[in-house]
Order: sequence, then structure tokens, then C-alpha cells
Amino acid sequence: MIELVRTNDPVIISFIEALMRDAGIAFMVADQNMSVMDGSIGILPRRILVEVERADEARRILTDAGIAKEMRPK
Repeated sequence: MIELVRTNDPVIISFIEALMRDAGIAFMVADQNMSVMDGSIGILPRRILVEVERADEARRILTDAGIAKEMRPK
């Protein structure tokens, strides 16, 4: 899997999860349980990982959805 997005914004994470689910792209949200380390204040970012084979498709989907600025560089 490859990192597509790193953010601590729960709205962006939820939106990306919905987009990936709708497209049938396997994904994983990493570091969700890091809130234990940051005291549940949400300062540590979560990472959204997608299948390497479908990373370009996932990037196009985020670009079309208007959130390309959230993506990690290639």
C-alpha cells in the first residue's frame, strides 16, 4: 500500500473513505489509535493508504473531488 493522504481532519478522512469505497479501491486508515499518544486532541495525523496498483486512479478521484491539495507528493 502507498500513502495517499496524511491529515488530522476527520471530515477529509471520512470523505476520502467514502470516495475510495464507492470506487472499490482498497484502502486503510493508519494511525487511528494514535489519539492515545496525543491525549485525544487530534494533533497527530492519520494516513490514508491505498493499493499501489490503483494509486493513480485514487489520485484522479481526489483531484476530481476538489481535494488534490490534501494528497502527498508522488
